[in-house]
Amino acid sequence: MSQLTRDEERDQVLNLARQAKKVAPRFAQLSTPRKNEILLRAAENLVARTPEILEANERDVAAGRAAGMNDSLIDRLSLDATRVEGIAGGLRQVAALQDPVGEVLRGHTMDNGIQMKQVRVPLGVMGMVYEARPNVTVDAFGLALKSGNVPLLRGSKSARNSNEQLVEILQDTLEHFDLPREAVQLLPCESHDSVHDLITARGLVDVVIPRGSARLINAVVENATVPAIETGTGNCHFYVDKSADVDKAIAMVINGKTRRPSVCNSTETVLLDAALPDAEKLRVIAALQDAGVTIHGRVAELEGFGVKNALEATEEEWANESLSLDICAAVVEGVDGAIAHIARFSTGHTEAIAAQDADVLMKFANEVDAAAVMLNASTAFTDGEVYGMGAEIGISTQKLHARGPMALPELTSTKWILQGSGQTRP
Repeated sequence: MSQLTRDEERDQVLNLARQAKKVAPRFAQLSTPRKNEILLRAAENLVARTPEILEANERDVAAGRAAGMNDSLIDRLSLDATRVEGIAGGLRQVAALQDPVGEVLRGHTMDNGIQMKQVRVPLGVMGMVYEARPNVTVDAFGLALKSGNVPLLRGSKSARNSNEQLVEILQDTLEHFDLPREAVQLLPCESHDSVHDLITARGLVDVVIPRGSARLINAVVENATVPAIETGTGNCHFYVDKSADVDKAIAMVINGKTRRPSVCNSTETVLLDAALPDAEKLRVIAALQDAGVTIHGRVAELEGFGVKNALEATEEEWANESLSLDICAAVVEGVDGAIAHIARFSTGHTEAIAAQDADVLMKFANEVDAAAVMLNASTAFTDGEVYGMGAEIGISTQKLHARGPMALPELTSTKWILQGSGQTRP
């Protein structure tokens, strides 16, 4: 593939955006049965063409390993037949969900007889900027289609072959239904400049959603002139209170840390109530170590109750997600200490507590500022599919428009429709 010049790359991005803008009105008007037909056929086609997908993915994984990509990113990048089936299953779930477009949120009849209502409508052209994870390509297509939007996808160079194959299958599906292939398009990814072109395409792109590392998200949010919905990184904490059932707490912490360490709902810090007996604190840490997790923290503090082989945590490690089998551990003064630690280091994604004291649970739920708060449950439950939303477009950690897992309703806006019979305003 020949290298695009800077001008050629910009022209290509803007041309693809114009094509998306042109076809968007047609997709905003698709009926719910038609959308569902397309989604189900796309799921069938993905499964049927799994060998093509895996062959393309193997090339990406091999290139990633050769470039020294770390294990957590390799895990995000890698596909197998089971993961492809899971991606297809996400489309089936979206097909089964209620269509948000046209939903009446509120309304009434004015004293003068004008009937007014507020209804959900598509956002329009939806730019997605994401890293490594080819499943996002299909998730974005499915959620965009069901909510009446047209996605412009800017995946990473590391997943280019996988993304190109997936988009080809999705475009073939659209063509089968006599719909334009331009309703899902993959932008060039040779340079970071194409991201800038996408996020500054005002008038062509209606919203941009970044999904990936903190650096990627910050770069998009800080430089976009197109409205952006911030999806955040997951520096998720799990607090074990003195009132906790420690056996259950251990199971939840290990699940949150080891189930899939590379995802954003992975537990990254365990906070232990100072009032817990030292033997119970040690049980929590030892169980993590037995599960293959490396402990980081204030070594002197941890050694004080018997922890061995801990590493001194840096300020950066307290503040960021590891996305690996590493966890920070600290002792805090009760629930107030946990809330203070979380307020200092949280990214606002998911925070969890193990406790049997109802007052402690309520205080944690009320005072912790996060998109999701888990009371006696693993952080792994922050997931659009688990919430019953089907595939998600990301976890929003902002406070405007959408917060938490973003699915169909969050990919719509609203408009007011007023129907009168010739009324004029005095």
